[in-house]
Amino acid sequence: MISDPSSANGDREELFYQKAFARNIGLLTEEEQKKLRTSSVAIAGMGGAGGAHLITLVRTGIGNFNLADFDTFEVANINRQYGARYPDFDRAKLEVMAEEALRINPFLKIKNFPEGINEANIDAFLTGVKVVLDGLDFFNFETRRLLFNRAREKGVYVITAGPMGYSSALLVFSPHEGMGFDEYFDIHDSMSEKEKLLSFALGLAPKATHIKYMDPSKVDLDSKRGPSLGIACQLCSSLAATETIRILLGKGKIKAAPHYFQFDPYLQVYKRGYLRWGNRNPVQRLKRWYVKKVSF
Repeated sequence: MISDPSSANGDREELFYQKAFARNIGLLTEEEQKKLRTSSVAIAGMGGAGGAHLITLVRTGIGNFNLADFDTFEVANINRQYGARYPDFDRAKLEVMAEEALRINPFLKIKNFPEGINEANIDAFLTGVKVVLDGLDFFNFETRRLLFNRAREKGVYVITAGPMGYSSALLVFSPHEGMGFDEYFDIHDSMSEKEKLLSFALGLAPKATHIKYMDPSKVDLDSKRGPSLGIACQLCSSLAATETIRILLGKGKIKAAPHYFQFDPYLQVYKRGYLRWGNRNPVQRLKRWYVKKVSF
């Protein structure tokens, strides 16, 4: 048994870590597990993907987090967001999820950013971390753009895993190689918000396996609504957490954008590839032209 952590000393904390993460050993070495304990990860957004990211990484043994979210839970979050429960409606997502994380591991060190991320605090949010996970709402584009571009400037990896139908699409942006956010998605200041969102969606999942079974009429860029499943959010966290561990521990080669990945268990397919020139690829340019023609 582990005593109440409120009065825990270093010995109790050490015993907790040894027991709590013992079953990780064999897939991680003891030295790797110790490194995760001292590692720091930032997660932007505590909703469907971001909340799942946090819990998955906490249970993997990451010891330090910078967390950002300004939103509150509501009934519409029930189908996909880890912290959405009836007693917690109208409570801050960040507060609820930080509590959940500390109930799992009371020795975590968490720095909260309850105002979300913005130009004023982005540098503090990224300070001391090697990896940041993108859990922002799909439609929160300019904040996402700020996050990715500033992370690259500061030498921080960014992982985005988007729930697409029953699947997850995955991109890793490295500060050392590959393409940056604006370059990969072909983003320009002159573009409208809808054009930017379209470019993000098509670049996130170039093969778009989910299109075969998703009803596109339920996607409304104007009202910022679209279908999303908790199933896919859980899958996102598995893929993103795996890449996080790979980066933190230096386990294997990181395939950064323009490499892309999408795993769709509904269709039982795994798509991966190298999207040369990103969204400037001729096939991607044709897709964007067509979708704009039929949708705008």
